[in-house]
Amino acid sequence: MNRRKLIEVDLPLDDINREAAREKSIRHGHPSTLHLWWARRPLAACRAVIFASLVDDPSACPDEFPSDAEQAAERKRLHDIISELVKWKNTDESRPEARDLLNRARYEIARSVARTRGERAPSAPAELLRYLGAQALSIYDPFAGGGSIPLEAQRLGLRAIGTDLNPVAVLINKALIELPPKFAGQPPVNPGGETELFNAKPQRRKDAKNNPENDQEFQRGSAASRHGVDFNGAAGLAADIRYYGRWMREEAFKRIGHLYPKIKLSDGSQATVVAWLWARTVPCPNPACGVPMPLMKTFQLSKKAKNQHWTRPTTDREARTVSFVVQNHSDGVPQTDTVNRNGAFCVACGGTARLKYVREQSRAGNMGEQMTAIVAEGDRRRLFLSPTEEHIKASLSAAPSWHPNGKMPNRTRDFTPSGYGITHWHQLFSERQLTALTTFSDLLAEARTLMTEQGADEDYANAVCTYLALVIGRVADRCSSFASWAVSRETMGHVFTRQAIPMVWDFAEASPFSTSTGNWMNHVNWVAGVVERLPVNANGGTVYQADASTTIHAKDGPVIVTDPPYYDNIAYADLSDFFYVWIRPLLRDTYPELFAGMTTPKEEEMIAEPQRFDQSRQRFEEPLRKTLKRIRERCTDEFPSSIFYAYKQQEEERQGRASTGWETMLTAIVQSGFQIVGNLAHTYRNGE
Repeated sequence: MNRRKLIEVDLPLDDINREAAREKSIRHGHPSTLHLWWARRPLAACRAVIFASLVDDPSACPDEFPSDAEQAAERKRLHDIISELVKWKNTDESRPEARDLLNRARYEIARSVARTRGERAPSAPAELLRYLGAQALSIYDPFAGGGSIPLEAQRLGLRAIGTDLNPVAVLINKALIELPPKFAGQPPVNPGGETELFNAKPQRRKDAKNNPENDQEFQRGSAASRHGVDFNGAAGLAADIRYYGRWMREEAFKRIGHLYPKIKLSDGSQATVVAWLWARTVPCPNPACGVPMPLMKTFQLSKKAKNQHWTRPTTDREARTVSFVVQNHSDGVPQTDTVNRNGAFCVACGGTARLKYVREQSRAGNMGEQMTAIVAEGDRRRLFLSPTEEHIKASLSAAPSWHPNGKMPNRTRDFTPSGYGITHWHQLFSERQLTALTTFSDLLAEARTLMTEQGADEDYANAVCTYLALVIGRVADRCSSFASWAVSRETMGHVFTRQAIPMVWDFAEASPFSTSTGNWMNHVNWVAGVVERLPVNANGGTVYQADASTTIHAKDGPVIVTDPPYYDNIAYADLSDFFYVWIRPLLRDTYPELFAGMTTPKEEEMIAEPQRFDQSRQRFEEPLRKTLKRIRERCTDEFPSSIFYAYKQQEEERQGRASTGWETMLTAIVQSGFQIVGNLAHTYRNGE
């Protein structure tokens, strides 16, 4: 007899929802910061669902809990475990309290499994993991995406299996659950032997702001690991990510540092530039004017109290030019935007142009770029300075030796730049940004050679390079001419503020060699910080690239917990090509099965996309039904299957009746043989 599980009866939903919402503001060390993925499920919700899908509800154990009161008390005890389990701080296994809580959660899972099998669950942590690993009990997510479900299954001591069609998603999953356990407890190979100092937030030397090489990130390095320092978890791997990432920055600075000059201040000193701010331009349609019209959504540079700045355009009508001068809050108020959905406004003559004209000029190759301000590192605050001829010339002197191949999808709904003649991926970057990205990409191969010379075997060097390739992906998201400056926070924005690439008029170009927002080492430390907190002393995880409608990696009747595609909400394949074209040349030899194609697989993608497929609805519904039917045939009967489905309901009229994405999913679930037994977390059991 299959016992009812906690998820089928009751969950502490308020606690789960609160912690899931809180994750949005958690950054350092959070797996979501390893690399961007769209619509990633909250770890707290995944952890709670997996736990509650495996643990018996007390009502299913009348021999142990015969009365309603006893069942309620036991259920409350289990709810209390979930309420603590979903807190982010309790995933940090360096804390004794967190380790104890995770072992309690693993024990409850093992106890429920043992209860059904007529066995006694062990209580010692190591024995618990061995027991769970030996029970042929695994969590399988056929739509692994950003990896939240496999990661949390592994954290709970279970064997995790994930598949995804998209190679970028598979790579992220490998970095989360496959690679770290292979190198658990291994010291770094770099000659410095980085120590646990890297777990702390780095402190800058006084002169670091003006000289990247003097930053403490460069100075760290001791022989501590050679004198008995333990590298628990994946700390050694994280130390090497930092070390070789820092080596790449040093080498890159030698090669292209001249493209990123310091800015001279009024007192004769110099400051390191954080970012250069730019505006796109098109010629004014007024024949009597003809100046390049700056297309700007805002002239504001900072909204922070006591540091408010804006940039003011000044016009030379004879020379037909516009220049910019930075003002502070005492110099009046900034001008309003000069471009919106209706058209553009010329700051020189006051004339207007329809947006159709802007598109035509851009497609004709007449869209330019103009520097509007420079942001520099000051003493505990940002400095905002007017553009200089030196900095304009430095940016124009960049000449990239390579750029990624590939054409952007011609889908104006999610990729509006295509309507402006921006049709290829490399056009989303300035020449200097392309030069920086290609320089770091070239250095990755050199870093691999250096690692092997210093003692790394092939598998370990591949692992470190995998994480550094993800760093390059992160940098591409920030170092693009489609990333804006955040005036409220005074930080770099990024391309994917939503699940699309919209047209951006004014953008920020970050310096990879500063010690502030958007710099190279910042991204390296984000990635290393995630690696340090990943669960490594657990049962292994496996990730495959697979089309879920044709290939199911589900031996031994796994428990299904998954987050399927959302009908037509997110074009994962098209969006992820932004990263794929950069990562493919870096890891093609390491993962030939993932990066064989020039772009991510499109034909097999499960999406209702009218611009790509005829009969797009059927192209989504039929593979979904096939996948769910295969899952039902292969998954265990002992535990419920759990399906996340956070689809934003949009009704569409079809044959006289309204149809929604929800209807599509629920119909497919029922037709595949599942029986709906609860909807608190959308959980399903096999039906006869």
